[in-house]
Amino acid sequence: MLPKGHAPRVGTAGWSIPKQHAAEFPAGGSHLQRYAARLPAVEINSSFYRPHRAATYARWAASVPDDFAFAVKVPKDLTHARRLRDPAEPLERFLGECGALGPKLGVLLVQLPPSLRFDADDAGGFFALLRERHEGPVACEPRHATWLAPDAERLLADFRVARVAAHPPAGAAEAARPGGWEGLVYYRLHGSPRVYYSPYAPERLRETAAALAAHAARGTPAWCVFDNTALGYATADALAVMQGLNGGD
Repeated sequence: MLPKGHAPRVGTAGWSIPKQHAAEFPAGGSHLQRYAARLPAVEINSSFYRPHRAATYARWAASVPDDFAFAVKVPKDLTHARRLRDPAEPLERFLGECGALGPKLGVLLVQLPPSLRFDADDAGGFFALLRERHEGPVACEPRHATWLAPDAERLLADFRVARVAAHPPAGAAEAARPGGWEGLVYYRLHGSPRVYYSPYAPERLRETAAALAAHAARGTPAWCVFDNTALGYATADALAVMQGLNGGD
């Protein structure tokens, strides 16, 4: 078992608890409180679609244990509508909102549209502005193969942005491996063969737990978020990986 301070962050996209897994969680409290009793992290995806008030983020932070952490998905206005251009005003607003999580703000997740090719000026401008306003961990999930080129990898590394290791990989097989800045590892597992629906095989979950443990043993903060939520498999997969990390307890 890894020491608590070095333990990887494992969770799901959102904190809903499927009925078939309800017995794995405490009965009392809000859905978030019940979720946080078993899993150490969650990815807030709703921020991608709509803003949340700072008071809402503060309430969420107050309802979870001190060692719990949130990843927050950057709004689609910045990534999909503006395509990283002219980000100043909406970025400032978003950071002011999610900043109310305080020390429980773990990672900002920047997921890009599949059609967005790497452009050094646009990407550099966006991440430079982000880094002027936010010093914490950042992960980027590009979905166009041009982001796997050496110049894109260097740019991400220069701005201390980890490239997400996504499964199934988008653009090219290399997208399934961590890239960019080496100071953070962030896996997003969407389900395969049917994205969002399929569970992962026990062997794959054991391999994932071993990979996370290896990163943590090297002192690299490591996250793993299951996004195969459509039929509730993300919850079971996350719990299985946590069991693997805890030595099968």
